[in-house]
Amino acid sequence: MKRTCLVLAAVLLAAGCQKKANTVRIGEYASMTGATATFGQSSHKGTQMAVDEWNAKGGILGKPVELITLDNQSKPEEARLTALRLINEDKVVALLGEVASSRSLAVAPEAQRYGVPMVSPASTNPAVTETGDYIFRACFIDPFQGSAMAKFAYQDLGLKKGAVLFDVKNDYSVGLKTFFIQKFKELGGEIVVETSYAEKDPEFRAQLTQIRDAGPEFVFVPGYYNEFGLIARQAKELGLNVPMLGGDGWDSAKTVEIGGDAVEGHYFSNHYAADDPDPKVQGFIAKFKAKYGGETPDAMAVLGYDSAGMLFSAMERAGTNEDRAKIRDALAQTRDYDGISGKISMDEKRDAKKNLVVLQIKGGKFVFHKSVSPD
Repeated sequence: MKRTCLVLAAVLLAAGCQKKANTVRIGEYASMTGATATFGQSSHKGTQMAVDEWNAKGGILGKPVELITLDNQSKPEEARLTALRLINEDKVVALLGEVASSRSLAVAPEAQRYGVPMVSPASTNPAVTETGDYIFRACFIDPFQGSAMAKFAYQDLGLKKGAVLFDVKNDYSVGLKTFFIQKFKELGGEIVVETSYAEKDPEFRAQLTQIRDAGPEFVFVPGYYNEFGLIARQAKELGLNVPMLGGDGWDSAKTVEIGGDAVEGHYFSNHYAADDPDPKVQGFIAKFKAKYGGETPDAMAVLGYDSAGMLFSAMERAGTNEDRAKIRDALAQTRDYDGISGKISMDEKRDAKKNLVVLQIKGGKFVFHKSVSPD
């Protein structure tokens, strides 16, 4: 189990990860390595940036934040074990993470059992917060994301006949495709092929040939960036030249790195657009680039920053950086938190009610196409 200890206090720590009685210990379990490592790495950078900023202005209620980050290696069971270590050994007051729904679903029951507030930056499967009243998220959920992309395909692009290729072992992918298909059929659309693959599969030609031969007008691929890049390349090789649509799991620089020009022109839903002219968004991007060597933040970095800020603000409103129940109550009362990804308000299920954006891949960049409101 890889371990990184980040202590952002006035006094530098000696070697190793020491526990400091006079800090606010926050646990972060993230996919720093493994199949979807860019998710955890990006989210962590955003979280660290938020911690740095709060510590620069005095911490939370006078105490500096100590961020303890453990690598879950992109594995659900490892995520559960790292979270238990953070709760039982490090005695963290709250948890930040995970991006992937499957790993959040592995951890949420433990956070609920121990009464530790948990804020997921980007897990969109609705079952995550259904685990219990200590579980929160800073992102929209898949019923909205799936429905929005179905409407986009049917109404905006005028496509009436589609195919779906999803990851059968991924909770996020299964949930998102289900909500997409339901709405697309309600609108009058037809799904001519629904087929699957499994995470880490390198070969998709059999499924793509079946899809090509069925003659769809588009393909919905609600998976993660690593498989989607390969799917797009193999689809192009097979002459399957129709638009591909996806969800926020495509949001990684690796999408273009893996897929090359085969991903050009395709659309996906996301949490923010880097080309948004809003001064708040552009100011965040400038600070992020200055901190991380010119790197443009993706949505996972933005949501890492927003989820940490939302948690820290709740602590201040609660008037405590120790009482987990009061912190939970304050999180549940979050209204119009001014995040980089938009205004965040918790609904009765502790889900964030907020807009999404549809992006198109153009010239190797993710370009804003439209914004969609949950209303």
